[in-house]
Amino acid sequence: MKIKIVFVCFSALLIAFTLPALGSGSGQSDTTQASAKNSTAKAAHKKKKSQKPGKEMARGGKDIGKGAAKGSEDLGKGVAGGVGNLATGNVGGAGASVGKGAGGFGKNVGVGAAKGTAKIGKGVGGEFKKLHKKKD
Repeated sequence: MKIKIVFVCFSALLIAFTLPALGSGSGQSDTTQASAKNSTAKAAHKKKKSQKPGKEMARGGKDIGKGAAKGSEDLGKGVAGGVGNLATGNVGGAGASVGKGAGGFGKNVGVGAAKGTAKIGKGVGGEFKKLHKKKD
């Protein structure tokens, strides 16, 4: 009897964390994604301008946030799949789904954090250069 109660509580907890994450990424349309791909292809041909340090740091924060959002979406999908597998009695599939979601979460958060930290470091370096020029 206690095992059933624990299972129901665990399932409810997983659903509670899954639902907000599933709603976050479903609002984009295919046309938005296609136009984003076209604009990145055009931007690849232009020369990169050096950004102001403050903007560089802001873009670093944006990258960290995007990585966390994408990772949360993967985690939510994995947990939802795991709950569905548990409801049908497929315990092995449930573990695999949750593990896949956790792996996607770790990958996206790690990539976002690495990109964001690099941009923030570049921005801080630019601020130090500005300070050094003001002293001269």
